[in-house]
Parts: sequence; C-alpha cells; structure tokens
Amino acid sequence: MTAEEIIARLGLERLDPEGGYFRRVYTATGASAATAIYYLVSGDDFSALHRMRTSDELFFHHAGAPLRMLVLDGDGREVVLGSDLAAGQQPQVLIPAGTWQGASPDGAWSLVSTVVVPAFEWSDFELGDQPELTAMFPGWATRIDELSR
Repeated sequence: MTAEEIIARLGLERLDPEGGYFRRVYTATGASAATAIYYLVSGDDFSALHRMRTSDELFFHHAGAPLRMLVLDGDGREVVLGSDLAAGQQPQVLIPAGTWQGASPDGAWSLVSTVVVPAFEWSDFELGDQPELTAMFPGWATRIDELSR
C-alpha cells in the first residue's frame, strides 16, 4: 500500500505544526487519563522536534519503514522504532515527559501508534527551537536541523 492509501483508509488528517498525518482513536473517560492516535509519516516529511511537558509518549510500530527517532535526553541518542529485532529495532519506545524528540522514516512511510499519558492537550505540546536545541546538544546539530521546522 502507498502512504496515500493508508491515509485514506484510516481517515488520517494532516498534523500541523508537527508534520505527518494522524487520527485520534481513543480518549480515556474520566480524568483525561490517556489518548491514542494512529500516526503516519511519509518519506518526504518528518515529525518535528517537540516535547510533551508533562505527558509520556509511548510509540508502537505497525507497518512500513522503521521510524528513526532522535531522543534528546542526557547526551542524546537515536532509537529505531520497527519490527526487525535482529537489526536492533524496537517495536515500542517510551519517550518520558519533558524529553525532546523528533523522527523520520527510513523509507517511503512509517505507520505507528502513540499513546499519551496523561491525555494529549495542545497546551502541553512544545515545538523545538533549532538554535536552542543545537546549543544544548551540539553533537546532534545535523539531525536537529533535519528535524526542525
């Protein structure tokens, strides 16, 4: 399937300013405990560096290319979300609250789900500032540039 076919089949919508396409598929009842979305990133796009100030994000790979995630904690690291365990890919990745992260697919597209706990709120979302992140993580300057809007 193509990215466009998956976007249509799952009813995904453009996610700005982060990039990619999404559809919320779950919101916990009660005290906004959690939300879950489908999230697709095509090969000509990326998930811009961002963080959730107070919520954890748990990513699950479903289909398509692996998703190469830049996680800026400590010294920074790259994690590959995917299904090829023998190649060191991880089928799920936890991004703790307050951690900067961005991602791009290693191919035509990646389809993942993200669970946000507590539930996603735009007021908790912060888009990264390229000069500021580069100053904090100079060893990742090239990748930070690639994942900044």
